[in-house]
Amino acid sequence: MIKALIFDFGGVLVRSGERNRRKKWERRLGLNEWGSEDIVFNSEMGIKGQLGEISEESLWTWVAGQWDLSPAEFAEFRDDFWADNAVDDDLMAMIRKLQPAYTTAIISNATESLRIDLTERYQIADAFDLIVCSAEEKIMKPDPELFLLTLDRLRYKPSECIFVDDMEANVTVAQNLGFKAIRFAPDIDLAAEFERYGVTKGGD
Repeated sequence: MIKALIFDFGGVLVRSGERNRRKKWERRLGLNEWGSEDIVFNSEMGIKGQLGEISEESLWTWVAGQWDLSPAEFAEFRDDFWADNAVDDDLMAMIRKLQPAYTTAIISNATESLRIDLTERYQIADAFDLIVCSAEEKIMKPDPELFLLTLDRLRYKPSECIFVDDMEANVTVAQNLGFKAIRFAPDIDLAAEFERYGVTKGGD
């Protein structure tokens, strides 16, 4: 029986959609498409930020040094970088309906600001019983240890949990550990996928 529903954050609960503002800066700075994400998330310093080895402000100070932007221009870039992000309201509505019957959790590769962002920027923290942040744990997906740590805190077996993530590597690791794992895409019928595992609003 499924007891817990575990979600990735970026790319699942919150997504960047058409990325119009990021594309604007990528053109302006001569970056390839997705180049802004590569610098903020996938660079060596981006990884260090998500591992909690440097602060988020240290990461952004480093990002600012990559281009000859004035302080005002860089502030605009930073604001625009996040402005494309939007909560999937339909998905969150489903999670809130399911929460009374199922334990809900987030496992996210993120900097130390994750909890503040979930609470203040996106206002969805209350829909989750457990939030596991890579920067706090010093471990990033797809390291199996982050999944095992989550299970220990939930006190559930992997077979009692569904894990939803948009990255294949993370889904594969979860499946190998025994989770019911779903590869997320914006057009997926997640309610139907949950029903395959017996997940219903009433929990029966």
